[in-house]
Parts: sequence; structure tokens; C-alpha cells
Amino acid sequence: MSSEVTITKDNFNTEVLQSPVPVLIDFWAAWCGPCKMIAPMLEEIADEYSGRLKVGKINVDEQGDLAGQHSVVSIPTLVLYKGGHIQAQKTGAMPKHEMISFFKPLL
Repeated sequence: MSSEVTITKDNFNTEVLQSPVPVLIDFWAAWCGPCKMIAPMLEEIADEYSGRLKVGKINVDEQGDLAGQHSVVSIPTLVLYKGGHIQAQKTGAMPKHEMISFFKPLL
């Protein structure tokens, strides 16, 4: 079972801003090919880093307001939060080792 969390405008404050661990958010959509490519790697990361990193998923079609607030114009976009603040943002599909390099310095 995956440790990923579905994030909506209703739980964003609790799941992201108040999270005791860094949060890696994946802005995605069901029709997005690159999003489907990285999804299994994000599931692995969620399981491997459970307790040290939270992996959240925001569907841009269902949560357009959150995508707009984060200036997401292309997907997949990964946004890294720590302490309730954005630390980094990266757009596009990437290999798993690059995703890990993206968040690991903040653990």
C-alpha cells in the first residue's frame, strides 16, 4: 500500500503547512503521460522515506485553485515544502535518483 497522500484545498493546511516532516507535492493529471511515468517512482519514494518525507499528490483538474496558487503551468511539477514554506520547485519528468537529489538535502 502506498504512503502517498491526496491533497485538496480542504486538507492542504493540515497535510502540508503543518506537517512535521518535509512534503514533496506532485501536481499531476490522469491524462498526463509524464505524470504516469513518474507515479511508480513517487510511490516507491513515499514508502522508502515514510516518516521522514510525506509525498502528496494534487490533481490539477480537481484542484485548479491549488495549482494556480503554486503557479503550476506545466505538469508534472514537484514542489517541496518544509516548515510550511516552499523550498524548491521542479517541472518535468525525471529519473528517481534526480527526485531523491531534489528533496534529500532537506531531510
